Amino acid sequence: MHNIRSTLAIVWRIAAPYFRSEDKWAGRVLLAAVIAIQLSQVAIDVLINQWNNRFYNALQDRNWDNFVREIGIFTVLAFASVGLAIYQLYLNQWLQIRWRRWLTHRYLGEWLHDANHYRMQLQGDAADNPDQRVSDDLRSFVDRTLDIGLNLLSSVVTVASFIVILWGLSETAPLHFLGRDFPIPGYLVWTALIYAIFGTALTQWIGAPLVRLAFQQERFEADFRFNLVRVRENSEQIALLRGESAERGQLSKRFGNIIDNWYAIMSRTKRLIAFTASYEQAAVIFPLVLLAPAYFADKIQLGGMVQSANAFESMRKALSVFVTIYRTLAEWRAVVARLDGFEMAIQTAARLKTDQRSINIVATTEGDAIDLSGLLVRLPNGTPLVSAQGFNLRGGESALITGPSGAGKSTLFRSIAGIWPFGSGTIAIPAHATLMMLPQRPYFPIAPLRAAIVYPAEAETFGADQVSEVLVAVGLPQLAQRLDEEAHWNRMLSLGEQQRLGLARALLIAPQFLFLDEATASLDEASEAALYRLLQEKLPATTIVSIGHRSTLQALHERNVVLAPGSEGFDLQDRAEAAEPAQDVGAGATAKTLRPRPPR
Repeated sequence: MHNIRSTLAIVWRIAAPYFRSEDKWAGRVLLAAVIAIQLSQVAIDVLINQWNNRFYNALQDRNWDNFVREIGIFTVLAFASVGLAIYQLYLNQWLQIRWRRWLTHRYLGEWLHDANHYRMQLQGDAADNPDQRVSDDLRSFVDRTLDIGLNLLSSVVTVASFIVILWGLSETAPLHFLGRDFPIPGYLVWTALIYAIFGTALTQWIGAPLVRLAFQQERFEADFRFNLVRVRENSEQIALLRGESAERGQLSKRFGNIIDNWYAIMSRTKRLIAFTASYEQAAVIFPLVLLAPAYFADKIQLGGMVQSANAFESMRKALSVFVTIYRTLAEWRAVVARLDGFEMAIQTAARLKTDQRSINIVATTEGDAIDLSGLLVRLPNGTPLVSAQGFNLRGGESALITGPSGAGKSTLFRSIAGIWPFGSGTIAIPAHATLMMLPQRPYFPIAPLRAAIVYPAEAETFGADQVSEVLVAVGLPQLAQRLDEEAHWNRMLSLGEQQRLGLARALLIAPQFLFLDEATASLDEASEAALYRLLQEKLPATTIVSIGHRSTLQALHERNVVLAPGSEGFDLQDRAEAAEPAQDVGAGATAKTLRPRPPR
């Protein structure tokens, strides 16, 4: 019962917001229409049950007129049932797609809000395969929630309707055994109830492991699909390393998890089907066997017997709904658990940014510099990485940050961008300032080249002439004629070409602060120097902060900053005026300095 209450609470939390959203009236009307049709179908079942009595009595009495009349009544009921079934399916599908659209937009919005998707990765495997949860799991949730909900509603109404019928039939067709009548009030009702409870209890006992197995199957399937995509996305590196055998082994191992779990599902399903199929077959003959003695004792007519048997079967099915939908219910609970885990992971990622123990990003109206005050950047496990006391990145200057690999240079950039929450201290950024981070491998969406270059801005933000001009400026004139061509640019272009495109994006957007994380590392030194001069010429008001390991970069920046070993990780320090280059130092020491050279 605790699991049921917990699952229903999660379902309510996921489902209810739609029916309070901006699309609530359409959703409510469609849901009400689907429910009304479902109740109408139950009413038709009741009328069909009563029709059975009259029709079979007409056959037994060889009453032609009654037979013809009942055929006409059945025709009307049949047409009504078919029409209701068609529109129930149509309206159900309409509600499904509207509900799924709203849930998808909501989940995408929360997942992609303020770098939550990135911070979720930092938490590890708390919510694996978000792509599957947003696509497959949401579709399954909407479909199965409606299916299960309507089945349960129909079952409740059916039980309430047929209890009255069966109770009355129990009086007209009393239990007859060994030539005697046993006047047990409502014995058909109690028999159906006991039969359903017995079947439900055994079904739960046999099928309970299917919930866990269904959850694991969804995860293994998603992991396999995700790694297939990774192979496709990194096919060049795999081919260069001759890694096909290793990848085949990894993929086979993950597919093996699918196979093993599927065998476990097969084994458990075989037992479940063996019982439920036997249970369903026994239910066909059980009410007839129960009523046959009264019929042969001439206590009831054929019509009463058929009506009683059909009413018993309708009530038995309604009471046994748990048995008939158990596999669907197991898969549904697995989907609900996955969506609940996804929501929890999003909320945890959002709290990481606002946690008092995280880095505080504030907007300031004083000055045009980024100030790092008492900043201590940590790894997710709490290990100190980078510290900065009273350090700032002044407006309009160019600064180069150097230091050993693993010192935390890129992580410092992530902290300034507001996506790395682990640490303490404050980063003050001028209000309304625009920041752009260019990594070593820039990202381009699969889109027309013009839209890919100006991402994340809209393609229409910049004219075709503007985009062509910057392409020529960064040394890619051959792409200027391909602005409307759609392609996977990260796979079509070399890394050097991608880095030139990244700088073209920076020239178009013209941010106040431009952070280059080895963004020219794949270019030759002459091209790198020419592009830096282009940035300084075209973006004179932009603060350019670079990470790089080439010594030639020092001449291209006004200010040189080093990450030197300190008491807590690496300290962010300026290279002050000194005659000698920095020497190797031990932990806790401060690096010597180097006189900066003016930019060329």
